[in-house]
Amino acid sequence: MASPIRRHADVAQSGPFRIWDSWTPAVTVEETADSYVVEAEVPGVPRENIDVNLSGNELSIEGEITERKRVGLIRHQTRRTGQFRYRATLPREVDGDKVAASLEDGVLHVEIGKAESARARRIEITSG
Repeated sequence: MASPIRRHADVAQSGPFRIWDSWTPAVTVEETADSYVVEAEVPGVPRENIDVNLSGNELSIEGEITERKRVGLIRHQTRRTGQFRYRATLPREVDGDKVAASLEDGVLHVEIGKAESARARRIEITSG
């Protein structure tokens, strides 16, 4: 059963009671030895409608899902439309020159390389 706060948030995000201008897509952030990999679910969004920005270690993903023109009356809809936003502060320094983004099967894939100073490295122990 959903918590009272979650139920109110769901109601506030739908229909004529909508109070937020945007929503957040489902996202996974994975840290590897050399990079951060961010995957965001954005089904039906063409890549021209998505902006990916990196400022320092702040990542932002923004875009819009436009509603297609309808002829009939919509009786029920759970599909989200409108503007979406995702913002994250990555935990370590990143290399802004090592960023790649691709979109496949409704999943945005962003890989951000770690700065050399943020990568784990083995420290050799010397004698005496």
